[in-house]
Order: sequence, then C-alpha cells, then structure tokens
Amino acid sequence: MRLIDQRRLPGELAWLDCRTVEDLFAAIRELAVRGAPAIGVAAAYGAALAVWDGPAGNAAELDRRLRAGCDRLAGSRPTAVNLFWALSRMKRISAELAGLSVEEYRRRVLAEARAVHQEDLELSRRIGRAGAELIPDGARVLTHCNAGGLATAGLGTALAPIYWARAAGRRVAVLADETRPLLQGARLTAWELSRAGVPVTVICDGMAAAAMRQGRVDLVITGADRIAANGDVANKIGTYALAVAARHHRIPFYVAAPASTFDPAAADGSKMVIEERPAAEVLAAAGWNPAGGSPPAVWNPAFDVTPAELITALVTDRGVLRPPYAPAIAGAFARPGAGGG
Repeated sequence: MRLIDQRRLPGELAWLDCRTVEDLFAAIRELAVRGAPAIGVAAAYGAALAVWDGPAGNAAELDRRLRAGCDRLAGSRPTAVNLFWALSRMKRISAELAGLSVEEYRRRVLAEARAVHQEDLELSRRIGRAGAELIPDGARVLTHCNAGGLATAGLGTALAPIYWARAAGRRVAVLADETRPLLQGARLTAWELSRAGVPVTVICDGMAAAAMRQGRVDLVITGADRIAANGDVANKIGTYALAVAARHHRIPFYVAAPASTFDPAAADGSKMVIEERPAAEVLAAAGWNPAGGSPPAVWNPAFDVTPAELITALVTDRGVLRPPYAPAIAGAFARPGAGGG
C-alpha cells in the first residue's frame, strides 16, 4: 500500500510503502496518513494487507488474520469514526466469504477495499457539488486543519466545495489557519491549494477572530472527524474557538463530512473519545530541548467538540442539512444508499 507521507510536506513529496498491518498502524498513529476519510480508506486497505501478507491454509485462517489486523488498526487513533466504520465493513465482508478458496477470498477482500476507496471519491464530489452552492462569487473562506484531497481519497470535504465553486467560474480565496501544534493548515492545506491555483493566505490560529472582525472572512468551512446524532462535531483542536468567533461576528460556520463520519451511536459530543497526543508535539514547536532542563506540563488534545447550535449547516454527500440536526441527520441517513458510522 503506497501513501503520500504527509509528515514530509510541504518540503518534499515523498511516498511511504506499507507492506504489513504494523507498517500501516505506525503510519496512521504517526500521522503519515491523516484526515478522517483517508484514515478510513487506509484502514480498509489495511484489512487487505492482513490477508495478503504471508501464506494461509484456508479462508477461515484468513478471516482470523483479517479480524486480528482490524483489531490492531482500531487502536491507532480513537476519535475518527471513519476508521471504525471501515474496519467494521471489512469484517462484515469477511464473514460472507467463508468456504471460498484462498485466492477468491483475497480477491474479494481487496475488491471491497477498492470499493471503499472509490466510494469516498464519489462522496467528495457530492459534498463539493452541494457545498459550492453556499460559496458566492468573490467569497473569502476561512478553513482549519486540512480537509482536502490529502485527507480523503478525492477532492476532500471542506475544500471540495471550494474546488467545485472555482470550477464553476467563481472567484474564491482562502484563509488557512496554521493549525498548531502540527501545522496541518500551513503545511498541507496551503500546499494543496497552491498547487491547485487557489489563492491562499496562511494565518496563525490566534489571528482568525481578528480577521473576522476586520471583515476578511465571509464564511468558515471545516471538516470533521466525528459527528454525533444531534449534530455536535469533533474536529481538529481550535475548531470550537472558530465557531464561537464566527457566531459572534454573524459569519456562517459550515462543517463538511461524508456519511462515514456520522456516528449514530454517539447521542451528543460528550460521548466522543478525544485523542490526546504526546507532549513532545507541543514542546518541539516551542523549541524545548529535552536536554535543557525539565519542560513544563503540556495538555495536547488533538480534537475539540463544537456544539450543534454553533453550526450553520452540515454539508454532506446527502445534501446540506440544517437545524434541527437530530431529525435532519436521521432522515438523511435513513434513505437508501446512505452510509453512517
């Protein structure tokens, strides 16, 4: 499995080859691949790695290896629900393959992983088409973290409407939050938009409210790592602050995500597990040298939860959903063809 190593961007476009489940576990955990939809696609291929890596006597043995591989990958990151959605899907397909030859079992598992990949690409297109209607000509869009092609199998989530609006001939410029401590906005979103020819300006996270006050922002679009049944959204740390500032300045705040990011098992944001990352990520950005004395204590949550009441609309592959979110989400994802966590 070949991935862009996102840790090396923007300085170098490098590829990372994952040949085992452990390789992929490390790639997800260490953020070589990141973004909730991309993690889900990677996890599906990880299930295929589990059954293609090494010999096996029969389909039952391959099923055991697939399930063990899925269980290992489930421990890589706790917040992005797409990870668990993809792993559950791969376990379900495996359960249907008992009695097949080893060759056919492996072929069907790989075909399912490729289907997850292609479906995510199509979901990006649908999100882009739906969200583009919210972006007027001349819009200045603020975004946070990276929710573009790097974070998905296609156009992205938050960036997909921007690309779609540009393709329709509308002028769109982007303010990209730096997104500390790992700078996904400055490193990844700015790199991606620049390559696509979209005007982009990088700002520090703490500058966003001032930009809103000065009239430099017309709307905000972010992605999501998990969306609860009531519309609460877990996304990269700092998203909640943007939503509060946008509400104060009467600026629309949109969240873009595919079906696989919705978690009907989470009634609200309080039911979401928020990943906490190593202190070294913050200390390194601040220039702390471990040999230079005892560092300060660090709190480093990777995500925060934005309450549904601060969100203007959810942009999904099922269309644009507006409050009240609980019935809107239930209705949208109950229709035939809908996904969900």
